[in-house]
Amino acid sequence: MKFSLQKIKREAPYEFSDTVNVDELERMDNDIREITDVKVKGEVTVKGDTLIFRYTIKGKMTLPCARTLVDVPYEFSTQAIDQFTTVEYEVREDEDIQYIDQEVLDLLPYIKENILLEVPLRVYSDEATMDNIISEGTGWDLLQEEDHEQLKAKNEEEEKEKVDPRLSSLKNYFDDKND
Repeated sequence: MKFSLQKIKREAPYEFSDTVNVDELERMDNDIREITDVKVKGEVTVKGDTLIFRYTIKGKMTLPCARTLVDVPYEFSTQAIDQFTTVEYEVREDEDIQYIDQEVLDLLPYIKENILLEVPLRVYSDEATMDNIISEGTGWDLLQEEDHEQLKAKNEEEEKEKVDPRLSSLKNYFDDKND
């Protein structure tokens, strides 16, 4: 989503609406498994040398369930305000104004950033039952509490019966003396 700064200044307030492909977010190191094209709609106002973008991002992403790891569709809608300026000395560290040194502004990185900020920490599937929970994987099994207690008792019993290999020759020491 690229904007010509001259066109924005000439037609301010400038309204825009577009559908943007952000599937690059799927390949990043985050929980987004799939994301549809997002709808971006907003307005740009000019205040001196500052361009103020106010826009809404709407879309749908697929995230893993926190309990079962099944796909959960998550619809989102977020509002964002980004400010840009063409004058370098107006940019201060304490303000959220970005400096532009070109005639064309690409809003796509800011759209992606706002989408990533919208990803929730956890989502839960409505169909999260014991039937569709992933119960085993490579090197692990999901156990019910009763099964866990039985396995724990069995392991403790085996530990008691196990003889240290360094002392295995002494295991029959007392048996030989009684004969």
